[in-house]
Amino acid sequence: QVQLVESGGGLVQPGGSLRLSCVASGFTFHNFGNYFMRWYRQAPGKDRDLIAFINGRGTTTDYADSVKGRFTISRDNAKNTVYLQINSLKPEDTAVYYCYAPVANGSWGQGTQVTVSS
Repeated sequence: QVQLVESGGGLVQPGGSLRLSCVASGFTFHNFGNYFMRWYRQAPGKDRDLIAFINGRGTTTDYADSVKGRFTISRDNAKNTVYLQINSLKPEDTAVYYCYAPVANGSWGQGTQVTVSS
């Protein structure tokens, strides 16, 4: 059974930084590095939006315009972990952040809350 566990969220002041982690387990028959990964976020009362993508080898990334230049996605396949470094945080970045893996018809973590407020 595939499991994704996010961590690293918290309360941060505008302009601050956080590093989110997503640890994957249960990729029983396939190597974690065979799969692309995505980060999404969902603000209160809004849809869940795709914000970052990374391919299996970590050589290709892509970002939503709203986070481009401030967020960086990366991965360590030896640790089955994908990261999201988020810098220059703004109040509008407040949301629950989720990682996604395209396995088992699509797998999601439980999310980690990021709150940006002074």
